[in-house]
Amino acid sequence: MLLPPPQPALDNAAIALFRAEMPPGAIPAEKAALAENIAGASPYLRQLMLRDPAFAACVFREDPDQLLGLQLAGLRHVDPALSQAEVMARLRQVKKRVALLCAVADLSGTWDVEQVTVALTDLADAALSAAISWLLADYARQGKVTLADPAQPQAQCGYVALAMGKQGAHELNYSSDIDLIILYDALTPLLGDSQEAATFFVRFTRRLVQLMQDVTEDGYVFRTDLRLRPDPRATQVAISIDAAEIYYLNQGQNWERAAMIKARPCAGDTALGDEFLSRLRPYIWRKYLDFAAIADVQSMKRQIHAVKGHGEVKVRGHNLKLGRGGIREIEFFVQTQQLIAGGRNPKLRGRSTIAMLEALADAQWITHEAASELTSAYRFLRAIEHRVQMVNDEQTHTLPADDPAFESMARFCGFADGGSFEAEVRRVLECVQGHYSRLFESAEELGTAGGSLVFTGGEDDPETIETLSRMGYRSPSEVSATIRGWHFGRYAATRSAKARELLTELMPKLLTALAAMGDADLAFLAFDKFLSGLPAGVQLFSLLKANPRLLDLLATILGSAPRLAEQLSRRPKVLDAVLDPGFFTSLPSEAEMAQLIAAAMPEGVETDEVADRARIVGKEQAFRIGVRVLSETAGAAETGLAFSQLAGLLLGRLHRAVTEDQLRRNGHVPGGRSAVIAMGKLGGNEMTAGSDLDLIIIYDAAQGAEMSEGAKPLSVNQYYARLSQRLIAAISAPTAEGVLYEVDMRLRPSGSKGPVAASLSSFESYHRDSAWTWEKLALTRARPVCGDPGLMTELAAHIRAALCEPRDDAKVRADVVDMRKLMLKEQGSGGVWDVKRARGGLVELEFIAQTLQLIHAHAHPHVLDTNTLAALEKLHRAGLLADADHAALKRAGLLYHRLTQMLRLCLDGPYDPAKALPALNLLVANAAVTPDIATAEALLAESQSEVAEVFDRLVGPAS
Repeated sequence: MLLPPPQPALDNAAIALFRAEMPPGAIPAEKAALAENIAGASPYLRQLMLRDPAFAACVFREDPDQLLGLQLAGLRHVDPALSQAEVMARLRQVKKRVALLCAVADLSGTWDVEQVTVALTDLADAALSAAISWLLADYARQGKVTLADPAQPQAQCGYVALAMGKQGAHELNYSSDIDLIILYDALTPLLGDSQEAATFFVRFTRRLVQLMQDVTEDGYVFRTDLRLRPDPRATQVAISIDAAEIYYLNQGQNWERAAMIKARPCAGDTALGDEFLSRLRPYIWRKYLDFAAIADVQSMKRQIHAVKGHGEVKVRGHNLKLGRGGIREIEFFVQTQQLIAGGRNPKLRGRSTIAMLEALADAQWITHEAASELTSAYRFLRAIEHRVQMVNDEQTHTLPADDPAFESMARFCGFADGGSFEAEVRRVLECVQGHYSRLFESAEELGTAGGSLVFTGGEDDPETIETLSRMGYRSPSEVSATIRGWHFGRYAATRSAKARELLTELMPKLLTALAAMGDADLAFLAFDKFLSGLPAGVQLFSLLKANPRLLDLLATILGSAPRLAEQLSRRPKVLDAVLDPGFFTSLPSEAEMAQLIAAAMPEGVETDEVADRARIVGKEQAFRIGVRVLSETAGAAETGLAFSQLAGLLLGRLHRAVTEDQLRRNGHVPGGRSAVIAMGKLGGNEMTAGSDLDLIIIYDAAQGAEMSEGAKPLSVNQYYARLSQRLIAAISAPTAEGVLYEVDMRLRPSGSKGPVAASLSSFESYHRDSAWTWEKLALTRARPVCGDPGLMTELAAHIRAALCEPRDDAKVRADVVDMRKLMLKEQGSGGVWDVKRARGGLVELEFIAQTLQLIHAHAHPHVLDTNTLAALEKLHRAGLLADADHAALKRAGLLYHRLTQMLRLCLDGPYDPAKALPALNLLVANAAVTPDIATAEALLAESQSEVAEVFDRLVGPAS
């Protein structure tokens, strides 16, 4: 039980009156004290008991769930022959009885808060449903409507009440209003051709409101508020479902989006309501995170504090709903995060505040401790709110301010005195405020600790110029002029007033973050270029303002990674992924990426569409992986694996799409099957952000098969050549979404002179009889990645068999040395920072691993591995690589991979520390695990010297 039962009330006169007027024996003796305490504290409940003593006796004697069921059942069977006055009386009688029932079940501890709010909501739903059914039947009696089913008047009636707010969430408080949006289908068969739908349903709705809220001698049912409908000052009380949909999808504001989280069809044609909400799902639950919504919700909350004066956490006279630490803060805490995350996580789309606190914790948006504390606080505050409202059935949320009333309320809430009650309420309010304040910080000022940053007007602000200079901007006047240009709306992203407003709030943190990149002016110019390419700015500016970590990451990208910055400029929505709470805990797993790809590219989608969607998904996921490299929260090995898994999954999906398309176009080849072998970086699971795909496409067919069987048959060779060309185009052809990967097919049998697709038999015979040593080296990294499973298994066996053939060790070494010398002669060794081609660089490290595998695989087949570092580890374990050599190669390999991942992520071309952005040099030094770039260069040179020495000794002298 959340709150204790009421303490003895202070109003002895009220208790004496209750004893005198209540029939003797009506209340069981063991419940008499509870009844008297209730009567002494609440005039409203005292009157309910005295006016209906027989029912009051039932409330204190019988099971509340059964009693509630009986009362609501009576509303489901309202006689359509009753007059309007009789229906209103019936509704009000049930309302009063359920109000007493809920109060006693609450105050006795029989029901918890959720049971009370659900019961009150069920009453509201049932009352609305009964009223609508009776109205429909009444109009049918008058011959004005034709019911689809007179026994169920609401079925297919084309009129629905959407419960909003607390009713929508099954969270009605004790004296709550109900907020409704009334919708109708203008083409409903209910009306036929004789009536105009808008006129009829507006009149219908006014009668419905009259049934619900007009005060009679029996009271009222629920005060009914219809102002949450679209543009209530300009629209009628009932709106056509088509007009409402158009409004929300085209003009709907963010506060309306937040309100729709709790929307629920509660009465009338609920199937119509469900259909409407399903149409609005993309509006309510946006797939890409929208912090513009959060900015709106924040400004609404600040207005509440400013207008209503609820700035301090207090208890006496405190508004439990709107005040600091109150119920509204808990609801805002939940709803704002639902708006952020619900588009991508359907589990966060629920209506219940308590259920969504638990769901947010399970999804790691908040801690379980926060969820537990806020859940307890919500229940406590709602329980007190109910008792405040039970006193006089008033829609109030404010605790008494004067001492006698406050003391009485404390006892009604089960506390011994006002002091202990006040202490506990303050503790709860401060707990809520603590969680809420960490979610929404105070509004930003227009300056920094270093001085003002003002960019209004047409001239430079002198103090702003000084501030920019102190921050490290070498051309502060140019920076100031550029920012004023943003505010004049010179870019599409800053043309709306809202965007400029947000940019003003964002400016101090933005300029500080860009200045931290080492070259403030260059970073600023990169941001200006990024901004110039954006089609709109509100969402991005809101997102950056609400998430400082993302702002720092954006500054890092713009200030140190031109290649990533270019990708971001073309696709700014990829930033959304970074906001997932689990983003920095682990890279996306292969299973997660496979699930994402399957959802984005379901089977049956046309090949061209698959190719475009593959580019979208591929670029977004590659950006996610790249950001983990840039933020130094993922190692080189796991990053290379993630890039490779992503490429393999996309390749597999495109291969399936092309294969299905080929079947439709040219039929089936008897026994036909194909598979793709990954070579190079993809084969070794060592891809970087800039890697292309080295591929070999293999096919097989039934013996004797010559042509495909279809409307447009092709020879087997031509069939698979065309399939291969279509696959290559699907991967590398420029589309509206760009290029997915560049493809290199030169490692296929006979290289560029051979057919684009090789048969299984030709592949096997070529590598058995004709392959050059360099092709055998390349084969150590061959890995079937997609296609027919059986063929992939056979290919893996053929590859292994080819690698395990006995070798002439001296010839292999001589061929490798000759090849390396030719590369050095034709390509040069580059400088130290040519990590791949430099003497002792990545090429020689890979050649060492490949050469030793070729030489020893016949006797030691277990040393084979497509991954370079894994192969070196196996060679070492087999005793084929000395401890010192293995340690040196492993150390160098890890360094090379870390540097390569970072450099390929940030740059398209060569890297020269003397010309690079300072922030990039810092990232490279961090990747090398050194304090500065000079130390990193020295370490790299030392590693290259060690690798070159091992190469010359184990393979042969290359220079």
